[in-house]
Amino acid sequence: MRSVKYLLVSILLVLFSSSCEKFLSVDPEYTQDVENFFETKEDYERALVGAYDLLQGSFLTLWIGEIASDNSIAGGESVNDSQGLHQIDMMNHGGINAELRNVLRFNYAGITRVNYIMENQDKIDFVGKDHILAEARFLRAYYYFELVKYFGDIPLIIDKRIGIDEALKLERTPKAEVYAQIEADLQYAISILNPVASQKGRATKGAAMAFLGKAYLYQNKFTEAAATFDELIATGTYSLMPNYSQLFTVANENNSETVFDVQYSGLEGASYGCYICAEGNIAAGFGGIRQYVGPVYSDGNSYNLPTQELYDAFSSIDQRRQTTILDIDAFIAVQPAPNDITYAIGAGGHTGFYSNKYIKRLDEMGLPDNDLTSPVNYRVIRYADVLLMAAEAHYQIGNTATAQALVNQIRIRAGVPGVSVNSLDVIYRERRYELSMEGVRFFDLVRTGQAVNFIDGFVVGKHELFPIPQVEIDLAGGKWNQNPGY
Repeated sequence: MRSVKYLLVSILLVLFSSSCEKFLSVDPEYTQDVENFFETKEDYERALVGAYDLLQGSFLTLWIGEIASDNSIAGGESVNDSQGLHQIDMMNHGGINAELRNVLRFNYAGITRVNYIMENQDKIDFVGKDHILAEARFLRAYYYFELVKYFGDIPLIIDKRIGIDEALKLERTPKAEVYAQIEADLQYAISILNPVASQKGRATKGAAMAFLGKAYLYQNKFTEAAATFDELIATGTYSLMPNYSQLFTVANENNSETVFDVQYSGLEGASYGCYICAEGNIAAGFGGIRQYVGPVYSDGNSYNLPTQELYDAFSSIDQRRQTTILDIDAFIAVQPAPNDITYAIGAGGHTGFYSNKYIKRLDEMGLPDNDLTSPVNYRVIRYADVLLMAAEAHYQIGNTATAQALVNQIRIRAGVPGVSVNSLDVIYRERRYELSMEGVRFFDLVRTGQAVNFIDGFVVGKHELFPIPQVEIDLAGGKWNQNPGY
């Protein structure tokens, strides 16, 4: 189809060479293109579902955001198994890294699908179109935020797709301009979306406000961040779950603390050659206990293993430690038949700990690919995260009493005494306790300037950003400079 265009050459290759990737179902096949699509409300809805679909790739941030930090190690069968994760773990990653290329590919594919909708936003009118466009712009903001968070300056394309010739001429856009577009997209979404979604997993006004506040925080726009979070908190839409241990089970998904989740099911199955096809949470499926036989949990691939240092960082009375970290030997020791429980240790590393937030459990068995996926949702932003981001923003602008009250809401829920918030470090530590193994630790350390103090091998002026995949630089005709230090 001559009219079909794509954002980047690499994305074109993804769309046509990856047979297992899900796309919009068209019946009959090969009879719809840009000229005869977007003729009905249903066409726009189908295109929006396609834009949501690339959220499935968020499992990469759940991995990388922890493995790149001091919270966990890569693990796995060997150091050659998912080599890209081990390179990130050791801080010796470079421009040839499969995991980082997938971050770029998946997010740009999502952007392309949004831009396809926006390119045709004026083709027909119907009731509810503004909501579809608002959700689309929310998703575009999400995908661009992920990209700028990883890579810094990136090409910014909005409201259109581009051809190959144009793709080859793309320049990297300064991240300040990318953030400005993120803010504009989220502000539009806030003006249109409802507080409650029409379907689980769809964007809401509250989700857009939370992401806008987060985007402000990442730019050190603390006054704007505090005001945005305050407005969100004042709506009363969200509340902390009473019991922290209930937050990460399939049975308690989309609860009162959920601001935005990536919805996973795992019903379609996948393969080791196509993780994005899984429709399930790869990070949780792979994070299970290797060759495990026993109660509660199921077999997995022992990726993303919490460190002893993270375990020791928690107070022994903090309810979050047990929910966050599974001490496998301690767990086995208290079971009725400990001698009947067995597991294996992978050569990629072993700490004795597993992520208890994202781990495959016995009651999740029965999916087409049990050893690969889990149906547990990725909690992208929880209300607890909103409260802690609000605390940080308020402290930065001198509202220490407000910051302390917000932090202590979180601590009391966890069963630990309140604290005096007399420094930013108190808030940063609380973010670690509350959000460990949720994919935010590395990015928190980078944006707050703490990474060099906590991450072995971290080089200031280099590791704040990940390298642009070399193949993308080559496809762009060498016009993209590599990030410093790589």
